[in-house]
Amino acid sequence: MPEPLTIEKCAKFTKEIEYVAERHAGTMFGLAKGLRELREHVGWSDGVDHFTRFRDIHFALDAFYTTRIGLRMLMGQHIALFHQRDQSLTDVVGLIDKKCSPAEIAADAIDHAVVLCRDAFGVAPDVVVEGNKNLTFPYVKTHLFYMMLELLKNSLRATVEFNGEDAVLPDIKVIIAHSLENEDVAIKVADQGGGIARTDMPKIWSYMYTTAQPVYDIDATPEDFGLLAGIGYGLPISRVYARYFGGDLQVMSMEGYGTDAYLHLRRLGDEAEPLP
Repeated sequence: MPEPLTIEKCAKFTKEIEYVAERHAGTMFGLAKGLRELREHVGWSDGVDHFTRFRDIHFALDAFYTTRIGLRMLMGQHIALFHQRDQSLTDVVGLIDKKCSPAEIAADAIDHAVVLCRDAFGVAPDVVVEGNKNLTFPYVKTHLFYMMLELLKNSLRATVEFNGEDAVLPDIKVIIAHSLENEDVAIKVADQGGGIARTDMPKIWSYMYTTAQPVYDIDATPEDFGLLAGIGYGLPISRVYARYFGGDLQVMSMEGYGTDAYLHLRRLGDEAEPLP
């Protein structure tokens, strides 16, 4: 397609990009289903040998999803900027919100995660947001929402399963830490959901590992990604999202008590893409 030099041609170009983005929207779910079929075919167990056996797959998927995030970021930024062209100046530039509020994103993710937890178990623990609630910084809101939702889904499920549906459930805490001297914006999600065994810690970054029983049918659709658990993509994909803009995701666990997930986010504008 030639370079679009008029509004009409740019509109046509944008429609083509929207079509490509929509056509590949279900790629992540399709790959998740394929990995589930592979897991069932090889008789996956919790043994470390099985985990190391598919290490090349994990590295390849990390590289694939990093590239995919970059491509969809480019397409999404163009589409959003084109549709914003006639709007007055705001703090939102394409997909980037110059005043993204972690507290507001966390509240939105909490609402969604609690609904999923109550649908699955009938109950859900309270989630408390603490720390610097007034913080804003430039970031992609959809990326932050996805990461927060995945971390909260894990914590909610672990808390209910470990303590019991009839117990008084301990609160989950979301703590936002930041000051002008900090290198990163840091968000901690802390639960009392029983933690993770030390020997299982390397497995949590695998796209083929999940502690939950798959609750979707092999013929499920992308809409079933709204399930609470069972796909095995939450943590590894969240780490790829965090690392895309120079951040990171770390998980520390105390078996028999709970887990703390630390999400480190770089302010946009001072980090190059980590493309493979």
